[in-house]
Amino acid sequence: MMIFGSPARYIQGPGLLAEMGPELARLSGRATMVVDSFIEDAYGEAIAASCRSAGVELTLLTFGGESSPEEVDRLAALAGEAPPVVAAAGGGKCIDAGKALANRSGAAMVTIPTVASTDAPTSHNYVLYGADHRMLGVEKLRRNPDLVLVDTEIIVRAPKQMFLGGIGDTIGKIYEVEACARNGGVNVFGGTSAWSARVLARASHDILLRHAEDALGAIDRGKTDPVFEMVVEATVLMSGLAFESGGLSIAHSMTRGLTALAPWKERMHGHQVAYANLVQIALEDRPEAEIGDLAAFYGRIGLPRSLAELGGVAPSEETFETIARLTMTAPHIRHFPRTLSAREVAHAMRRIEAMVK
Repeated sequence: MMIFGSPARYIQGPGLLAEMGPELARLSGRATMVVDSFIEDAYGEAIAASCRSAGVELTLLTFGGESSPEEVDRLAALAGEAPPVVAAAGGGKCIDAGKALANRSGAAMVTIPTVASTDAPTSHNYVLYGADHRMLGVEKLRRNPDLVLVDTEIIVRAPKQMFLGGIGDTIGKIYEVEACARNGGVNVFGGTSAWSARVLARASHDILLRHAEDALGAIDRGKTDPVFEMVVEATVLMSGLAFESGGLSIAHSMTRGLTALAPWKERMHGHQVAYANLVQIALEDRPEAEIGDLAAFYGRIGLPRSLAELGGVAPSEETFETIARLTMTAPHIRHFPRTLSAREVAHAMRRIEAMVK
């Protein structure tokens, strides 16, 4: 059985925060919003005014910084009576906390990403972390978000490293989706991989290879343009649809290990996945030239080409072994042409390290 899932409504463009009130009003006259503190400081009044003019009663809750069970408990206590709509405006962890709150109360979910650092806004997945920032596990909403609102005027002013994270999270989706599909894996919905997901993964990969550098230039100028809009759509919408309905493989499995050890656990998810893409295609025994081309692209735009570049320190032999061992605990590790061992994963990591010295 093939299953394809998607958000009910996706809106993208500059200045969309001003349209938030009318969009929330389509869902309910009452909403609770979890918001990153810097977004509340910069845009809280505009958000409140938009909701007032649309007749939406809005409660703002400031996100505490970690999408942990304790933070969700705190937000639920502040929210009081279960709201019909939960919105989350901010980065990936803020949105994950909002999803957890919505899941607890059965509310409709609205995601408002203020950075394009991952494709999480379109997904029904969310990640919970412990107080030590180590990933506890991946949970699921009952359905994908009811609305995704992407204000590119905010995203183009966000830090470039955040945008690079979104590129890193997206560029290798084609490898993971194809590995899952070719080898009888299941996608995030528990069905077989959708062909449309493979098309979206390939298209987003090609868009980034052609246009990522120009989109990064738009961030330098602080002004969106059609190329920037295209790249945002690739990293937020297309990538999200591709991974959920296509499936994941080695690169995302490696986050189990990369989030367990300092200093790598402090690095952004998309930077971790970018590095792990190189390890995956090395495990696939792809030609050295193909691996080198992807690494060269990373070098041009500023993504890590090795574990040393990702962490800023030279990894030890124990580091390779620990990351490889923890990688083997991820369910996506089975979405591969052969049964892997931790030893093979560690060997591929060493191969990538040697290529970029």
